[in-house]
Amino acid sequence: MWTSIVFLALVAMAVMAVAQPNPGRVTGDISVHDPTMCRDDAGTYFIFATGTGIPIHTSTDRISWTVIGSVWPDGAPTETNQFTGTTNGDLWAPDCTYKDGTFYLYYAASTFGSQNSGIFFATSPSGLPGSWTDHGLVTSTKAGDSYNAIDPNLLLDGSNWILSLGSFWTGIKEMALSPSTGKPSSSSVTSLAQRTANNGAIEASVIWKQGNFYYLFTSWDNCCQGLNSTYNIRVGRSSSAKGPFVDQNGVALTNGGGTLVLGTHGSVVGPGGQDLMSDVDGTILVYHYYTATTSLLGINRLDFSTGWPIVV
Repeated sequence: MWTSIVFLALVAMAVMAVAQPNPGRVTGDISVHDPTMCRDDAGTYFIFATGTGIPIHTSTDRISWTVIGSVWPDGAPTETNQFTGTTNGDLWAPDCTYKDGTFYLYYAASTFGSQNSGIFFATSPSGLPGSWTDHGLVTSTKAGDSYNAIDPNLLLDGSNWILSLGSFWTGIKEMALSPSTGKPSSSSVTSLAQRTANNGAIEASVIWKQGNFYYLFTSWDNCCQGLNSTYNIRVGRSSSAKGPFVDQNGVALTNGGGTLVLGTHGSVVGPGGQDLMSDVDGTILVYHYYTATTSLLGINRLDFSTGWPIVV
C-alpha cells in the first residue's frame, strides 16, 4: 500500500511538472517582443517592448491593450547609434520599474550576435510618449569582453539598486547601482549564471525577491526564429541577491543549472524574454511567445507557495 501511495504521488508530481497553462486572455495590440510591465498609481498598465523607439502599450484591465506610441517618438538618443549602427532607434529588452510617481526604464542598444552593446537609462513622470528624460549610458561592452551588456533588469531591494544583465559569452552578471544616479556605484561585476550547452544560450535575466528567497529567472536557448524558436524560461533561487543561485535539484546556475518554469506547449512556442511585476492579484509573469509571423504577449500569475514558481 505504501509503495502504491508513493508511486501515485510521484506520478502526480510528474503530471504537475509537465502540465503548463496557456497565457491568460489578452486582446488588442498584443504583438510584442521582450515585454516589461508597470502599473501606475491610477491603475493604468504600461508595457514597454523591443522595437523602434521602444513601443508603449497601455491597458486599464491588463487584458485589452493599445499601442499609444513610443518612448522616443522623435528618434532615439544619438548615443545609442554607435551600438545599433542606425539612427532609427531599434532598441531592445527594456525594463520598467514604477516607484513614487516615477517610471524608471533601462534598455539596451546592440545588434544581433554582437558584443558592441550598451545599456541606457531614462525616467518619466507619466510613462507617455515624449515625456522621457534620457540619463545616458549606464554600462557597455565591446568585442573581446567576457560578457555582453544587454537585457538589463533592475531590482530595488530596500535601499539597494541592483542591475542584472548579460547574454551568451559568460552569461548573466550583476552590478550595484547608485540610487541617486541610476549608474554603477563601483566597477565590481558578479557572475550569476552561465551555460556551456547550445553555445551558452542564456539571457533575459530577472532577479525577483519573494519571501525569504531571491529568484533568478532567465531565458534559455534560441529566440527570434518563429515556430522554430526554442526559448524557454528557467529559474534558480538563493538566500542572497548576489547568489549563489541553485535550481530545484541543487545544481548551481553558474554550472548550467536551471529549473524549467515555462516552455513550448501546444500553440505556445518559445516563451521567453520575460519580466515579473507585483499586482493586486499576486506576482505576474509577462513574456512573449511565437507564431509563424510574429511574437505575442503572454501574461500569467505565478504561485510561489511551494517555494518554487509555478505558472497558473
